[in-house]
Amino acid sequence: MLRALYSAAAGMESQQMNLDVISNNLANVNTNGYKMSKLQFQDLLYQTTRAAGADQGAGNQLPASLQIGQGSAPISTERIFTQGNLTQTGGNLDVAIQGNGFFEVQLPDGTRAYTRDGSFKSNSQGTIVTSDGYPVQGGFQPVPAGATNISISASGQVTYTTASGVTNSQIQLARFNNPGGLDAVGHNLYKETAASGTAELGTPAQNGYGELQQGYLEGSNVSVVQEMVNLILAQRAYEVNSKAVQAADEMMQQSNNLQR
Repeated sequence: MLRALYSAAAGMESQQMNLDVISNNLANVNTNGYKMSKLQFQDLLYQTTRAAGADQGAGNQLPASLQIGQGSAPISTERIFTQGNLTQTGGNLDVAIQGNGFFEVQLPDGTRAYTRDGSFKSNSQGTIVTSDGYPVQGGFQPVPAGATNISISASGQVTYTTASGVTNSQIQLARFNNPGGLDAVGHNLYKETAASGTAELGTPAQNGYGELQQGYLEGSNVSVVQEMVNLILAQRAYEVNSKAVQAADEMMQQSNNLQR
């Protein structure tokens, strides 16, 4: 019965963390480029009282084991990098990625981060920056004041017209062998880790890289309906585990009363 208390408590703790992940997904349902997370669980160690295949004498063996589990525990939060819906904005510097890839961003400490949020702006020097003012790398050249006819093609070719003529540049995207290993650092940014592998730069719409869509933004890939279902399941699982705690506690009380 004491084991049941700890197992059910572990289940309650797991479902509480599951609720935290689901709540964060729902909170970011309108966040540009947000990728939903899914909590992964694993069972804990087992106490084996009788092992399967144990010799029972005279050539007899146990056909099955007697094992008691110790509950569950969260093991990882899997990031789901499916495509989000594209919303047309009409902004010249709004760029969505249709397919695989990330935009590269330079952080204030000089390190690089990566994002799917293409809601870019132009600062006072004409540098293309994120909404937090971080310069966008990967071939994004400064756009001088007075530039007109800014065009970004699906393959990442940027052209605009100034008094001196037409200027061309080429955008590159980054991709990773294991994007699920990226470290989410907030502000719609990810940083590479040993698990994600090193960023590989390439031309959009070529060799498996996604296409660019100017005038569009990629929305969150969170499904509100699915997350509400997951929320109900987490709530029910938490409730059942709490009832298991109550049942184990009542059984212990009855056992204590029998000893008096």
